[in-house]
Amino acid sequence: MSSASGSRVVVTGATGNVGTSVVRLLSEDPEIGSVRGLARRIPEWSPPKTEWSAVDIASEQAPLAGEFEGADAVIHLAWAFQPTHDPATTWRTNVLGSIRVYEAAAAARVPVLVHASSVGAYSPGPKDRAVDESWPTHGWPDAAYCREKAYLERTLDAFEREHPDMRVVRMRPAFLFKRESASEQRRIFGGRYLPGALARPELLKFLPDIPGLRVQALHTDDAARAYRQALRREVRGAFNLAADPPVDAKVLGDMLGAKPVRLPRTAARSAIAAAWGLHLLPASPHLFDAVLRLPLMDSTRARTELDWQPERTATETLQEFLQGMQSGAGADTAPLHAGRVG
Repeated sequence: MSSASGSRVVVTGATGNVGTSVVRLLSEDPEIGSVRGLARRIPEWSPPKTEWSAVDIASEQAPLAGEFEGADAVIHLAWAFQPTHDPATTWRTNVLGSIRVYEAAAAARVPVLVHASSVGAYSPGPKDRAVDESWPTHGWPDAAYCREKAYLERTLDAFEREHPDMRVVRMRPAFLFKRESASEQRRIFGGRYLPGALARPELLKFLPDIPGLRVQALHTDDAARAYRQALRREVRGAFNLAADPPVDAKVLGDMLGAKPVRLPRTAARSAIAAAWGLHLLPASPHLFDAVLRLPLMDSTRARTELDWQPERTATETLQEFLQGMQSGAGADTAPLHAGRVG
């Protein structure tokens, strides 16, 4: 994308966890002339240089080509995590909706497409070393989230061959958190009635230490800065995004003052499966299986080619997020609306 002042950027999923950080950052950037945020519901939030359109990418009648007309870049962030009991519904939004975005961007001759992939696109990998972007992206087939992210990687492989003049960038971030996303993520993964007060360290004397549960985290604002850098630099392809240190029971235990207690993987999965089967827990046991197998990612390419590095450590990010859970933090958009339970 040209760095000249006046660039027009369209952001899908602009009111969610990542979308709000990306829109805010772009709206403050003097190189960006305007931002068009697409979301199912127009928010009250009104950052500078930003206009909104109510668009549902799951709809075959979504006027995407018209929204993309004249854009210098499309950042595609729209994603539905629920309902986990109905994968056909999330497939319509996440896969078919994404394909509509790609095709509409090509029809409107948008020169740059930045797609939100994920660590969840990766095939099972090591927990004792980090892998680069060449690691296979076949996902974990039993988890809808991973299956959808991996399918879109193959879709983009074909799309790039068909549209060589379009610069396509794929961001593969670790798990993304910020204070304002606390209420949304509690609802998505823990359920509407999970008390945020449970995040208080004094209530967590023990912490389950599950074999394989070692993952990476990143502050959402740090991920947003990588998206902005992808617009500024003539790069293509995939970029891993993660902060140190990798998070496991020991890191969380030190952070919360809780003692890790070994819990067999089968016991943890059985408890999650029972709660999910009774519709008490939105997060599925299939996603739990996937998380235990996700590789750790090496972010060297992002650091060198995007001149990017996270400003916050993973532990600082999680501390901010837990404080947000305790206070019921949110933002002035429908997905991020605040809500405190307990």
